[in-house]
Amino acid sequence: MADSTLQPTSAFSHLEPTSLPGIAIEPRENFTMASFAAGKGRLEALAAAIREAYGVELPRRPQRVVGNGIVFVWLGPDQWLAIAERTNNRDLEVELKQRVAGLASVVDQSDGRVIVRVSGPLAREVLAKGVPIDLHADTFGVNAVAITHASHIGVIMWQVDAAPTFELAMFRSYADSFAHWLLEAVASTVPAAA
Repeated sequence: MADSTLQPTSAFSHLEPTSLPGIAIEPRENFTMASFAAGKGRLEALAAAIREAYGVELPRRPQRVVGNGIVFVWLGPDQWLAIAERTNNRDLEVELKQRVAGLASVVDQSDGRVIVRVSGPLAREVLAKGVPIDLHADTFGVNAVAITHASHIGVIMWQVDAAPTFELAMFRSYADSFAHWLLEAVASTVPAAA
């Protein structure tokens, strides 16, 4: 009898970690993620609970903050995406529901979204081929967040460091379409990729 146990499968059919002159691409799928929104009149209590648990202030504008073993990305007024490595069976939906019970609604995003990391000196130029926002370092810097699109694919995008390194989160069902666009953008920018 065949084993009917479900096995984790990459959302990307053709995207592997890639390193070329000036740019590196890395699909990042080993995360636990949960979105959460403050309940009516509960924002300050929620912020205090997150501060106590993770040692960080929830961003109140399009920004990314790093806490103790966790990242919070602003998604809109009183809404955030929490991201952490999926180690030791960590589950942010369960973890956050325990920490913010009665203060926020929490929804698992772990299997619904994937993240792609794009880094290197050519990262801004490559992303600018499909992302319709100003990516200049003076405008979009470290920890900046944008809810935008990349070649008509909805993404949440943030800058991790000044290298620059960007991460883009998208719905899993768009992973291959995004990868196709990204590889085309790289090929038109980096001669070695063509």
